[in-house]
Amino acid sequence: MHTRQTTLNEAAFAQGVRFLAGRDEHLAAVVKTYGQPPLWVREPGFPTLVYIILEQQVSLASARAAFGRLKAAASPLTPRHFLKLSDVELLRIGFSRQKTLYTRLLAESLARRYFNLRELHELHDDSARKLLITFKGIGRWTADIYLLSALRRPDIWPAGDLALATAVQEVKHLRQRPSPEKLEALSVRWKPWRAVAARLFWHAYLSKRGQKSSTVSL
Repeated sequence: MHTRQTTLNEAAFAQGVRFLAGRDEHLAAVVKTYGQPPLWVREPGFPTLVYIILEQQVSLASARAAFGRLKAAASPLTPRHFLKLSDVELLRIGFSRQKTLYTRLLAESLARRYFNLRELHELHDDSARKLLITFKGIGRWTADIYLLSALRRPDIWPAGDLALATAVQEVKHLRQRPSPEKLEALSVRWKPWRAVAARLFWHAYLSKRGQKSSTVSL
């Protein structure tokens, strides 16, 4: 077991923004143009992980609407209440057949106490990610978004996020959208504040498009 991991609060976040603005002129320009981004946090737990699974490969508006219907159908949204919903009900709410399977397996594991999400709080980033992706339907992107937004880890970099890749292309004036591998390589200079860098890039992406919510907003 590792020691408890650092989490971002407003003071640490501001420190990270200052560090990045001092190290990267393009990120400094983001702060100058759009101001400091919101911290964008989510509540740790089963509902947030289900919400992130819903966000996989669909529009944020679609996921938000489905999550709203889910909360109305299972209140409070606990694993046991979730398991009372039939597959037909979940499909009506907006779950695909695959996401119905993924979330049902997760809910069963939590309801039967095979796994407790609170265990993640004590694990190092890599260990927490590995544990999450043992669940069917939870891949690197889902795990990273949970670690970044719910556990507020300061150095998570979701290289598989398309909006992030587009934002990096725009902010860094790249000729094409970077691949996940290229994004990973580019991120080295933003350590140990890559989760703060991600929020700065998302902030630029959304501000440019006149939006106020993001991949990591509830």
